[in-house]
Amino acid sequence: MAARLVIAERGRPLGSPFSVWLNFRAVPFLVAGLTKLWSYTLRVRREGFEAVEDLLARDERFILSFWHRRLFMMPLAYPFQRKGRGVAILSSDSKDGERSAATWRWFDIHAVRGTASDDGAKALVRMIQAVKQGWDFGITPDGPRGPLMELKPGTIALARKTGAWIVPVTLAFDQCFELKTWDRMVIPLPFASCVIRYGEPFRVPPKAEDGAEGLRLQREMDALEAWAEGLRHG
Repeated sequence: MAARLVIAERGRPLGSPFSVWLNFRAVPFLVAGLTKLWSYTLRVRREGFEAVEDLLARDERFILSFWHRRLFMMPLAYPFQRKGRGVAILSSDSKDGERSAATWRWFDIHAVRGTASDDGAKALVRMIQAVKQGWDFGITPDGPRGPLMELKPGTIALARKTGAWIVPVTLAFDQCFELKTWDRMVIPLPFASCVIRYGEPFRVPPKAEDGAEGLRLQREMDALEAWAEGLRHG
């Protein structure tokens, strides 16, 4: 029998007991709590949501694809409850990755450990296993270090090998600011309006040309980003 995938598997020693408690228990709890409180102030609405609900009703698996700069508040894009499963993300096996995974757990988001930039093949295998075991997947095709809004091949490969639907998605805010980070992370102001727009779901055929499918996804995500920026400045 094949070994069962371990979700949120630690990749290396994490330090002293106090360091573990502080960095991987207390800090994630506080960060998640603050983020949730922040999200409760937002006025949220969704566009294009019906097609995603239809996938859920048919028990289809899907991959939410979004640019890294829209990561903050992205848990709002997945308001679903799956039986025994939910949404997973890729998180590195470093200490930073463990801290991130510990934070996402408070949102019922599970981490598949691996680093796409260091060992893409191994990370892809783990993601494929997760989807085949019933998890949806959230992925930033330009993460974790960029280049900004340039699609990497992992999303298309994951969809082609699993048959999962790709759902491009973005978050837009009428009041927000940007961090001075590589991804220009977008942060909403409290009490801002938040619009979650989903693109049209599509599948990647098993024998599809990855380059053509990647170009399609790049264009759709660029269009969503242009729309989000238009709402912000409109």
